[in-house]
Amino acid sequence: MLLDHYLDGAIEAEADAICDGENVYIIGIMEHIEPCGIHSGDSNATLPPFNLGDLVMQQIKDHTKKIALALNTVGLINIQFAVKNDKVYIIEANPRASRTVPFIAKAYGEPYVNYATKVMLGDKKVTDFDFKPHLDGYAIKQPVFSFNKFPNVNKQLGPEMKSTGEVMGIDEDFNMAYLKSQIGSGHKLYDLKNIFVSVKDEDKEDIFEIVNSLSKSGYNIYTTRGTHEFLTKKGISTNLVNKVAEGSPHVVEFIKDGKIDMVINTTENKQAIKDSFTIRRTAVDLNVPYFTNLRSAKILYKSLISLKNSEIPVKAIQNHHIY
Repeated sequence: MLLDHYLDGAIEAEADAICDGENVYIIGIMEHIEPCGIHSGDSNATLPPFNLGDLVMQQIKDHTKKIALALNTVGLINIQFAVKNDKVYIIEANPRASRTVPFIAKAYGEPYVNYATKVMLGDKKVTDFDFKPHLDGYAIKQPVFSFNKFPNVNKQLGPEMKSTGEVMGIDEDFNMAYLKSQIGSGHKLYDLKNIFVSVKDEDKEDIFEIVNSLSKSGYNIYTTRGTHEFLTKKGISTNLVNKVAEGSPHVVEFIKDGKIDMVINTTENKQAIKDSFTIRRTAVDLNVPYFTNLRSAKILYKSLISLKNSEIPVKAIQNHHIY
């Protein structure tokens, strides 16, 4: 019998390290943007972390070193963590290379796979290397999905991995790095005007900040009845649109007619997830950006406002780190 305990609202993080059985060097710690419970391969992740305090970072470092040595690891190891109330829990430890190793190597300009291979062959110890990682700002890993090729697949993310690739966004500014990663994955975030918002009850207080800022920045906000009534009480005017079950004209028709440029939609139970399937599916088919958790939406709105206020800085890839 397996008794499982779920940490509601936890943040996920992961660390990659090289160990020679005696010494441990942490090559990178990444913080996931999606909430804990989304498969790590489907999560946006930022290097370095953008929202973990010194206490949490130290716990992650201590746990990583202790686990790597206790497992007698020789080579690479990846450890995933759940963080809540400044306490760090271990999700799993994998004494092998992870998909984040080449990402970290590219971001920091260090050939970590080369180093780890020499350690595994017994040619080198961790202390033999002169590690000099360098990154101006942030590198963000954004998964790429192929939902448009699979018409009956639910876009809702969960513990089952659905992504088929990933891209990287790099910038000195965190919000701009996130925006670059989104655009790189194929999201059309230029020239947005009309944004549809429908969130579960527990997210309504948090959505106020997002909608308020977007509205002041010139975006038109469309909402379903519950979100509309909540925001109206808060003094924010939005355009009311029906849910699919409420009849025409409803949100799916608006998306098909090109009246919605982006969707922010969070759900809280199986029925609500089922009801919003047609919204997600239509958004995928028409390449309309769709966000299903509030943590991503909070970062996104700041990125959109950054885009309105400045041009996206671009650097040629050959001017980034070269080994």
